[in-house]
Amino acid sequence: MGNRPALGAETGRTAEIKMGTRLESGNGAVTEVQETRRVRTTGDRKQRIPRWGIFLFVILAAFAVARTLQRGVETAKTTQPPVRPVLVAKVISKDVPLYLDEIGTCAAFETVQVQAQVSGQIIARHFHDGADVKKGDLLFTIDPRPYQAALQQAQAQAALDQVTLKRQTELRARNVTAPQDFDTAQANARKSEAAAAAAQVNVDFCYIKSPINGRAGLRLVDVGNIVSGNTGSGAVLLTIQGLDPIYTDFTVAETDLALVRKYLGGPNVKVQTYSPDDKIPPRLGDLYFIDNAVQPGSGTVKARGVTPNPDHALWPSEFVRVRLILDTIKDARLVPSQAVQISQSGPFIFVMKPDNTVDLRPVKPGQRQDGDLMVVESGVEPGETVVVTGQLALAPGTKVDPKPYGATNPSGGQSAAAKSAM
Repeated sequence: MGNRPALGAETGRTAEIKMGTRLESGNGAVTEVQETRRVRTTGDRKQRIPRWGIFLFVILAAFAVARTLQRGVETAKTTQPPVRPVLVAKVISKDVPLYLDEIGTCAAFETVQVQAQVSGQIIARHFHDGADVKKGDLLFTIDPRPYQAALQQAQAQAALDQVTLKRQTELRARNVTAPQDFDTAQANARKSEAAAAAAQVNVDFCYIKSPINGRAGLRLVDVGNIVSGNTGSGAVLLTIQGLDPIYTDFTVAETDLALVRKYLGGPNVKVQTYSPDDKIPPRLGDLYFIDNAVQPGSGTVKARGVTPNPDHALWPSEFVRVRLILDTIKDARLVPSQAVQISQSGPFIFVMKPDNTVDLRPVKPGQRQDGDLMVVESGVEPGETVVVTGQLALAPGTKVDPKPYGATNPSGGQSAAAKSAM
């Protein structure tokens, strides 16, 4: 079975196609059937694109190019790192101390245990417990009557011996008396004078006075008690401690001993004492004593300073913070302590350049100073600007938005710029 197309005559844009089909029957006869179909053909004239279509195409192409360029600029902007807000401060220069911080205790400058020097009954007390007393103030009175009687007797004997000596002197001038009698009279006169002086001392000892300026403790005897004046075994009546000045006792570690010895005896060696609650200003005193041996077991050396204490703000046995100032560092470079960061390579600081980008500088930090400052021995120069907060998001070359750093804030916290830089 097969199809045989026959091309017909073209009329306009259509053409007739005659197709023949051969059919075979079962007995071998062949029948041919012709079918005519009309199909559309392409004409000779070509279609033209209108001008408005070309214009529209140019506009769409220009819009697409502009959109592509805009997306490229936005993509370039998003790939640039953002400007980081930071707080910055200037590197300053001033004189600061080289010091060692220790823990110490205060000790009384003088401690006196008042004892009776004559025996007798206490008949009066002239102070209040815990009162400040001055040298010479009357504290106790022991019954002076027995001693006054002994004094009067000694004075009478001394007067008699003086009369005898005068008589013997006149007789000796006329060679009437023997030289031995004159010598005896002269010795008796001196002996009686000494006895009268000793009796006067005993009378004075009945009036017990303060030997130093200080603060009285709690009395240990009351009026009516009998006290003994035996030397070495007399009862303690009262303890007085001198509080101005006051000692500051502390220790220096064995590892710091070489540094201390380097500056020991220098003009700048001082001892600064801080109260434990910082309610009073620190007191600056002098180094009074440093021991000549290291304490076995503790590895420390005892030291003592003398601290002014006119208001008695420091008390004996009170724990205090002690700063042993060894020397003064001239023109030290100082930065806020937060500016110094630590990495695997060591301490570093971010320094801001004039174009508001940062540079990473390795530094050698020194001691911390009062006011949240730290000494930087090398790595920065006075007048340079360093980053204090916001270092976590920084890298060398990062653009920053600097704001001035304030170590203290009246509101009691960090500023909003500091919080945003964290």
